[in-house]
Amino acid sequence: MSSNQSDSRGGIEAALYAAGRPLSSEDLAKAAGITSKREAARLARELAEVTKANLKAIEIAELPGERFVMQLRPGFDSVARRFATKALVSSAALRTLSYIVSFQPITALELANRRGPRIYQHLKILREADLVSAKPAGRTKLYQTTTVFAEYFGLNPDPAAMKQQLSKLGRLKIPGSLTQN
Repeated sequence: MSSNQSDSRGGIEAALYAAGRPLSSEDLAKAAGITSKREAARLARELAEVTKANLKAIEIAELPGERFVMQLRPGFDSVARRFATKALVSSAALRTLSYIVSFQPITALELANRRGPRIYQHLKILREADLVSAKPAGRTKLYQTTTVFAEYFGLNPDPAAMKQQLSKLGRLKIPGSLTQN
């Protein structure tokens, strides 16, 4: 491997490590200092193979649309959680997020009626983390989860399929639902 390729692969590795979310081949090309998205994807796949061969807990996964993410392999999250220092969002914001997951799409007013007025700060944090999005609906906005949320938690991005998936896992209890958990 040439020095340029090694530097490019190092840039991709650094970007995937620091991002904590999936990156497109375009993002990886920028990180590698190259113009070819195809070459960036090839280098990312090569890096994924090296990672697979040399690391037990870390993997580089390819997602649809030539996007790549560095993540923990299944089974290592409980070990990592013991050493994690900072949560992505507060537990209160996570509770608001759980309401959005359960009732999406949902208005801020409906959320405020269920969770209280602090949800407006939670919504800001959740939007900044790209876990939820807002779509105008008349004079209000409808909130729902994003594909970033689905990818981060390994869920189906379709809200109905996501609810069904979580329900099967026993992790979603929707008030008024006929589903038994």
